[in-house]
Amino acid sequence: MAIGRVDRVFRDTQGGLIVDYLVKLSGERKPQEVLDHAIRQLVSKAITAEVEIIDVFTAAGIKRPDISILSDKFLAEVRGLKHKNVAAELLAKLLKDEIKQRGQRNVVQSRAFSEMLQKTLTAYHNRAIATQEVIDELIQLAKEMQAATKRGEDLGLNEDEICFYDALAQNESAVQAMGNDELKVIAAELVTSVRQSATIDWTVRESARAKIRVMVRRILKKHGYPPDLQDEATKLVLEQAEVLCADWAQW
Repeated sequence: MAIGRVDRVFRDTQGGLIVDYLVKLSGERKPQEVLDHAIRQLVSKAITAEVEIIDVFTAAGIKRPDISILSDKFLAEVRGLKHKNVAAELLAKLLKDEIKQRGQRNVVQSRAFSEMLQKTLTAYHNRAIATQEVIDELIQLAKEMQAATKRGEDLGLNEDEICFYDALAQNESAVQAMGNDELKVIAAELVTSVRQSATIDWTVRESARAKIRVMVRRILKKHGYPPDLQDEATKLVLEQAEVLCADWAQW
């Protein structure tokens, strides 16, 4: 049973409480390795036994936030957890799930944040940074994800347009050459054109893919997108288009 977002943990109906040790995190009764095991159970991506759902935040001793799990208030609560290894594992899992969700909409954002998260976790697992340091870095990453969520609104772009904008702006040279305003115009035109041109099966039909590829190139050329950057931009735009088309098909 796959877990989409980690806002719950599970109680085994066979009688074994998976997160029994986490309920009493405020105490020092359990050895560190048991707590490590418990948190790994908590963030497991699949549990095969029949389960009933209980609240992960209650289990971890955190008041469930009223808004985003990446809110400043929630992040402050996580930073204040007594068991730092639990806080680090919980933050890492929550961020992984958030990045996975973003990957269903915004390819560039998801990829960038995934690389940043992996770099931090690799340093942590290699003991290059201490537990409190990794918590601070993960919280900073969460704040950057917060800021990224607001970028579309700040730029005056809707959720679809910001995805294409990010694909176009992935190369800093393109941003410097064209400026934000022109990239915003291209992003808006791409959303309209892709929506109109994409068929249900275009991602598996090479002829349809070729048609959309030509359309994207034509739009980039029309607006003066740097010629030496067009190949990479076209590739990213097509990748982004596939993700958005799958999302559009659900509506």
